[in-house]
Amino acid sequence: MDTEDNLKKQESEANGFGFTLLHKDHGSGARLGRIRTPHGEVDTPVFMPVGTQGTVKSLTPERVADLGAQIVLGNTYHLYLRPGHELIRELGGLHTFMNWHRPILTDSGGFQIYSLGKLRKITEEGASFQSHIDGSRHFMSPELCMEIQGALGSDITMCLDECIPYPADFAYAGKSLDMTLRWARRCKEARENDRQALFGISQGGEYNDLRRRGIEELVAIGFDGYALGGVSVGEPKEMMREITATCTPLFPEEKPRYLMGVGLPEDIVESVHHGIDMFDCVMPTRSARNGMLFTSDGKVVIRNARYRGESAPVDSECDCYTCRNYSRAYLRHLFIAGEILAIVLNTIHNIRYFMNLMQRIREAIQNDNYTAFRKEFMSGMPDVGPEND
Repeated sequence: MDTEDNLKKQESEANGFGFTLLHKDHGSGARLGRIRTPHGEVDTPVFMPVGTQGTVKSLTPERVADLGAQIVLGNTYHLYLRPGHELIRELGGLHTFMNWHRPILTDSGGFQIYSLGKLRKITEEGASFQSHIDGSRHFMSPELCMEIQGALGSDITMCLDECIPYPADFAYAGKSLDMTLRWARRCKEARENDRQALFGISQGGEYNDLRRRGIEELVAIGFDGYALGGVSVGEPKEMMREITATCTPLFPEEKPRYLMGVGLPEDIVESVHHGIDMFDCVMPTRSARNGMLFTSDGKVVIRNARYRGESAPVDSECDCYTCRNYSRAYLRHLFIAGEILAIVLNTIHNIRYFMNLMQRIREAIQNDNYTAFRKEFMSGMPDVGPEND
């Protein structure tokens, strides 16, 4: 790292945010790092449980922390609509509001606006959209996006971007990319709190030349970290992995790299191999509410009749509260009966599974054994499709 890079690193850390690359696996692109924020440190690679509306669904913040979560994700779009960013500011910011005193990353809301489909309109100035809650009309500009995240007081903020669908033709993808880059510049100019890190988001659809150009221009603008966005929007899994493998090495080595919205265990393991540091996904919590549990032997769909009389825990290798105290038969009973406790216990297990997975990943990198870990993990990963009764 040259003198200018060192000065930039020192300036960033003085403002409350810093990233240190601790170790690179000898046989892959996998890497260990540490992010420092005003609310604590985060060891990477890391998985961030999603707390879209200021809560990881069904769990108290204390329980989320006990499960090993270092950082959670909140969402600008949802918190802007309800209860409102000004109210959260008045009540002390998102950390105080939700009683979570570890780091928080807030997404920009770009993906949620994309998900509204015909209820939104994108222009150079920003995104006009109708609330999914009550149909009221709103307008989100890059400047407002940064104002909202400033009011929330998150440790890591994201630029507003346009997430495009798959497939998208080259001309549209290129035009959208150029606008996303202009929005990124506006976000950086609008940021008022330099203790909040700001990450730029790579777009460009399935086109590698657009992705490359976009990343080069993002790096020229200069951000505290970089995210790979616009994946997991319907493209084939192999395309997502190819985009990740191609783009990740283009990001600066000295900055954290974040793959947005990707959360299947095998996709995490594969993406770490290419040098990704950060992940988020609703997969563990949503799957828990739907009765699907991740285990060392593959998935368990707990509603299935085969578990009706099983006295074994969900995962004999798991140390979570659920696996220490409850049988598959009991969890199935709760789920079939529609009991709230089913969602709580399922979520406890799934979050802990992901935290354990990330710990195993970090240990494999530290021991320069990631290639062997990846091979063993992928060879034992069963099909992730629906399980039959």
